Amino acid sequence: MNWLFPLAKGGGSSSPAAPLPALTSLQQQKQRQIESLRGAHASIAEIQKDVEYRLPFTVNNLTININILLPPQFPQEKPVISVFPPVRHHLMDKQGVYVTGPLISNFTMHSDLGKIIQSLLDEFWKNPPVLAPSSTSFPYLFNKPAGMPPYAPQGFPFLPLYPPQETNRTMAAVPVAESVSSSYTTDKPAAPSYGFIADLPLPVPTAEAVLQVGQNGFTYKMPDVPDTFPELSELSISQLTNMNEQEEVLLEQFVTLPQLKQVITDRDELVKSIEELAKKNLLLEPSLEAKRQTVLDKYEQLTQMKAAFEKKMQRQHELSESCSPSALQARLKVAAHEAEEESDTIAEDFLEGKTEIDDFLSSFMEKRTLCHCRRAKEEKLQQAIAMHSQFHAPL
Repeated sequence: MNWLFPLAKGGGSSSPAAPLPALTSLQQQKQRQIESLRGAHASIAEIQKDVEYRLPFTVNNLTININILLPPQFPQEKPVISVFPPVRHHLMDKQGVYVTGPLISNFTMHSDLGKIIQSLLDEFWKNPPVLAPSSTSFPYLFNKPAGMPPYAPQGFPFLPLYPPQETNRTMAAVPVAESVSSSYTTDKPAAPSYGFIADLPLPVPTAEAVLQVGQNGFTYKMPDVPDTFPELSELSISQLTNMNEQEEVLLEQFVTLPQLKQVITDRDELVKSIEELAKKNLLLEPSLEAKRQTVLDKYEQLTQMKAAFEKKMQRQHELSESCSPSALQARLKVAAHEAEEESDTIAEDFLEGKTEIDDFLSSFMEKRTLCHCRRAKEEKLQQAIAMHSQFHAPL
C-alpha cells in the first residue's frame, strides 16, 4: 500500500521517508511576513493557510473584520486588504470594501505587513470609519479583485485546485454564517436565497378579510363576493359572450348586484354622516373663534405682565446690590472720611481765628463724634462680613 500512501512508514519497505522540499527564498519571505502579522495581532484568525487571514476589531460600537488576502507571489505582489461591512473612510475605495491607502499602494518585499495592519488600525482609531450602505455578503465570497488568478495548491498535492469564481454571478443576501460555510464547498450548488421576496407568491386577499382603510383611519369592510352568480349561471355561452361584448348590458348586470347596491348605500350613508358632521363643525365655529380671541388677549396680557415683571426684577436687583453689606461698608467708609475732612476744616478755621471757641468746640466735637461712629460701624460690618464668609458663601 506504499504506492497509495507514499509518506507512510513501514509497509514492508525499510527505505526512509522522503524529506520535505526546502522552502524557496520567496516562501521564506512570505513566512516572515505571516509571522510578523501573527506576532503583531494575537487575535488574527487563519481562514486558509498562507492565503487568507481575518482580523476583527471594534471602534465606536462597530465591529469590523479586516480580510488580508495574500496572492500566490506574495510578497512580490501586494496583499489585498478589504473590510466587512463596507465603511466610509479616506483610506477606502468608493465602494468602501478595499483599502487603497499609500501603505498598500507602496507595498514592497521589504515592507512589514504586521506594522502596516497596525498603522491601518491606528488610523481607524484616530478617524473612526462610518458604516456604508451595502449588501451583507462577505468580500471574496463570489467576486474577487480584478486581475487576480486562482490560487495554486500550497504544497499539498492531494488537494484539488481552487476553482475560479464566476465574475458575473449574482446572489441574494444571505446570513453571514451561511456565506462563510458555502465559500469552502466546491461540489455543492449555490445555496438557495432564503427570504428573497421576489420568489414568494403575493398574498391573495380573501372575501372575509377585505378592509378598506382611509387616510383618517376609517375602516370599511367590503361586502362578501360569492364564488358564483346565480343570475349568470342560467345564461348560455352565446348570451354571456354577447353580454361581454356589449358594455351597456354588462354594466346594467353589474349595477343590479346586491354587493354593489350595498356599497352604494353605505357610501350614501357615509356622505350623509359627513355632511351632518360638517354642519356641526360650522355651528361650533363662532365659539371656537371667540375662544381663539380670548387666547390671543390672554397672550397679550401675559406679554405685558412678563415685561412688567422683568422691569421690577431689575429694580429689585439694583436695590439689592445697593443694600448689600459690601455696598453699605463702602458708603460708611466714604461718609467717615467726609466727616473727618469737615472736622479738619473746622479746626483749621479755628486756628486761623475765623471762629469762636464755643462754636469750634460744639461743631468740632459733633463732626469728630460722627466720624468715629461711622468708622466704628464700618469696622464692625467688615468683621461681620469676614465672619460670614468663613461659614457661608460670600455676600
